Amino acid sequence: MTGGIQVKVCGLTSVEDAAYADACGVEYLGFNLYPKSPRYLPIAKYRSMAPRLPERHRVAVTVEPNRAALLEMREAGFNHFQVHFRHDLPLASIEGWTHVVGAEALWLAPKLPPDADVPASWLGLSRGILLDTFDPSLFGGTGRTGDWAKFKRHRQRQPGKTWILSGGLSPENVGEALAMTGARFIDVNSGVESAPGVKDHAKIKAFVAAVHKAAGR
Repeated sequence: MTGGIQVKVCGLTSVEDAAYADACGVEYLGFNLYPKSPRYLPIAKYRSMAPRLPERHRVAVTVEPNRAALLEMREAGFNHFQVHFRHDLPLASIEGWTHVVGAEALWLAPKLPPDADVPASWLGLSRGILLDTFDPSLFGGTGRTGDWAKFKRHRQRQPGKTWILSGGLSPENVGEALAMTGARFIDVNSGVESAPGVKDHAKIKAFVAAVHKAAGR
């Protein structure tokens, strides 16, 4: 844990970048299995990398998967499943993901419009809920900061949930983000990259250092 704050580096595409994130103390390693993402990692490539990856929590990032896709991810050895989805998707679809991987392993990442909040009906279906910056045409990965006040409101209303802050975080703004939201779990992607899917090791190091500083360590 980085100064008492959990950190996930997402969009990893190489063993080298994953190993560097691990060396910096990052607890969660995210791999994007969504074909339309610029950081897309085919599951076959992930399988080839898996034996050489650090023994950290491994997160499969996907968009509205069907049962077969989730089962394949589970069989590939992922520990957690971060599922992005439209906020108006039928509840039965979300319940289906819970049935496949279990609430403890599922992280819901809803595409919430500015005027929408997380409904109570979702709260028992997953351990974690990730709030990312809203974009009408994208499922995360915007590189822009989101509504930090909205994140804080959700975290305060449901302190028993694991709330994950995402969207546009970087070494330059993560301290401010933590101070304004009280987040204890953060997700970083483009803010520590030199190109989509290519991590900048100096930026990862600076990001972790900024988290330590914000946590008072």
